[in-house]
Amino acid sequence: MKILFLIFHGFSEYSGISKKIHYQVNGLKEAGHKVDLCYYTVGPNGHRLRMINEDIIEDYGCGKLSPIKKRICYETISQYIISQKIQLVYMRSDHNANPFTIHFLHKIKRHGVIVVMEIPTYPYDQEYKGFPLQSQIELRTDQCFRKYLAKQLFRISTFSDYDTIFGAKTIKISNGIDFSQIKLKTEQREPSSPFHLIGVAEVHYWHGFDRVMKGIGEYYQHSHDREVYFHVVGGVGSSEMSIFESIIQEYKIKKYIIFHGQLFGDKLDEVFEQANFGIASLARHRSHITNIKTLKNREYAARGIPFIYSEIDSDFENKPYILKALADESTINISEIISFYEKCNYTPYEIRNSIENLSWVNQMQKVVDEVLRNE
Repeated sequence: MKILFLIFHGFSEYSGISKKIHYQVNGLKEAGHKVDLCYYTVGPNGHRLRMINEDIIEDYGCGKLSPIKKRICYETISQYIISQKIQLVYMRSDHNANPFTIHFLHKIKRHGVIVVMEIPTYPYDQEYKGFPLQSQIELRTDQCFRKYLAKQLFRISTFSDYDTIFGAKTIKISNGIDFSQIKLKTEQREPSSPFHLIGVAEVHYWHGFDRVMKGIGEYYQHSHDREVYFHVVGGVGSSEMSIFESIIQEYKIKKYIIFHGQLFGDKLDEVFEQANFGIASLARHRSHITNIKTLKNREYAARGIPFIYSEIDSDFENKPYILKALADESTINISEIISFYEKCNYTPYEIRNSIENLSWVNQMQKVVDEVLRNE
């Protein structure tokens, strides 16, 4: 099948989202499909560019109107889709439903092109809490038009358990893994050594890392057998950092909370090699999400380390290396994590092997199979 994977933003070597998109594209290719990748970027000269693979299909320039053009000008994409006889457009939602995206989809639909839109997180309105005015305006626009946009779609792919979203039927998939790109942790169990927690994310309030930091603070207020460190890997926003600094100062635990910033490649592998236990999302309830299949859960499992989360993830609910936290504001019990880890006898290889079905090849083929069944 000829597929165009369409996103409305660019890539960053530090971004988990960027890696995920490339993994998805590779998964489709490994399944035997011909896949082009359409994305947006800024060139060395400051020009805003629409790209397909390595080719520029539209140059919006670098003037004041260029940011607007990239949000409303889709003619070159539709021309490419039609001329290249693309059969399926797999489009990642950028919360950008508006008359221009609707017109674009309506046009290619008239030419027999099937469109599946991925909504990575749903519902997502609460994620805009605290965002600047421009982002709030874009959300309001999306709210006005997203049901109309959904009428142009064949399906919406989702990592949730919703049967319909915005009136469109869904294809339920899981966030997947490209096992070739993730290094398996070596076995490391020394009962008397320091205990290292790791949380990898572009940190937002719904990750709930503050619950862990408070837990570490309370852990050190009582007698304990092991030192515990929390490694935070990824960007941290100013509002989140303000909360973290307040907790660190209150409990005097600066030594034990390590902010690494954004890491990738060998440097990220080094931190994972030291880590004993993963911290996934612990506050999805803050954004009113109950069921979700996050990428981070799968990455921890692919690394081969046990981890904790608080949402409902049907791929992991009964796994013996999972510790579930309550979906509330309670402090995370660090001693409970250590005790759970010490009783967990699963090797990194066994943990990784338990999610073989979650390869991106398998997950993306679910989308194609749904399309083929309805042709």
